[in-house]
Amino acid sequence: MHELGITRNIVSIVEEAAKGRRVKRVTLDIGQFSGVMPDAVLFCFDIVAKGTLLDGARLDIQKIAGRARCRTCGESFEPATLYQACACGSRAIDRLAGEELKIREMEIEEAA
Repeated sequence: MHELGITRNIVSIVEEAAKGRRVKRVTLDIGQFSGVMPDAVLFCFDIVAKGTLLDGARLDIQKIAGRARCRTCGESFEPATLYQACACGSRAIDRLAGEELKIREMEIEEAA
């Protein structure tokens, strides 16, 4: 389960960015084709965050649907799989969305 390692990295990155302040909420973008299971990240988050500045923080995950554009006909579409061809039959596509894994935002407590 590589989501455990990914979640550890997310907690580490957010904790470093918080500069000693408690974190209340973290929002992630996880693409449909990123290879990361959002439910597994949610499961790991509380365990990994325990004893850190993120202990008790809420994790919000935005699932990003796949989007692609055909280089042959110019059509934009939502592929059901990573390598789905365009309706015109072309496999010459540019992936526009769905592979991301990023920390969108975090909410931290104000400095005292």
